[in-house]
Amino acid sequence: MNILNKIVDQKKIEVENAKKTRPIEQLMDIPMFFEAVPSLKNSISCHSKTGVITEFKRQSPSKGLINGTAKVEEVVKGYEEVGSSALSVLTDTQFFGGCNDDLSAARKVTSIPILRKDFIIDPYQVYEAKAIGASAILLIAAILEENQAKELGALANYLGMEVLMELHEPDEASRLNAFVDVVGINNRNLKTFKVDLKQSIALAKSLPSDKLKISESGIHSPKDVHFLRRHGFDGFLIGENFMKTDNPGKAFADFAKEIKVKEKV
Repeated sequence: MNILNKIVDQKKIEVENAKKTRPIEQLMDIPMFFEAVPSLKNSISCHSKTGVITEFKRQSPSKGLINGTAKVEEVVKGYEEVGSSALSVLTDTQFFGGCNDDLSAARKVTSIPILRKDFIIDPYQVYEAKAIGASAILLIAAILEENQAKELGALANYLGMEVLMELHEPDEASRLNAFVDVVGINNRNLKTFKVDLKQSIALAKSLPSDKLKISESGIHSPKDVHFLRRHGFDGFLIGENFMKTDNPGKAFADFAKEIKVKEKV
């Protein structure tokens, strides 16, 4: 069993337990459920920003512990202050060390869009995402059937959120639908967790021209950003590169400054 299958099997158990602990009706009683959220798509498109989606991530199956001391409120405020277009917050606990409270805490101290990054396979998780303050949900094409992806996307849009669909293989583009606002190409193979930046370039050819495109994983330098931008990418999801430092906000500030300097040249 590869790591992706293992995560999905665990997620099924977690979702069923969550439904019993806090039914959808109770999620709808949470104040954040009815609050309007900023648009991920519009923020990435804003030319005055960096196009970078910064990420709060404590650990991962491939890297182990990345940062066990960072406080979500401090990190995301630091990201926003220096031009982050949006935030990505991991809410998976067992494999990534995150939780729903991390996203809610981020929502309370920032005004930019927040992507709930998790392994979403059930409508319950979409309601949950809205209740904790997410602007958008991540849908991973590799773990969803075509009709399932459409159902989850439609529900997200209905609840006032956007959808970022993540692709890893060209044939996964068939799962794109009208409810997907942003398409992300993950340079990390979720079966082996190996990273190849050129993955974005190869898969970009199969994407509809009317969808915003972002590249995810394995982006380590401003040079990588400029390389991907030249190939038509609108945004870049970067987490580990900043989170592995003692001060993620400052690390991103230095990165963002270099991007702006090089773009003026």
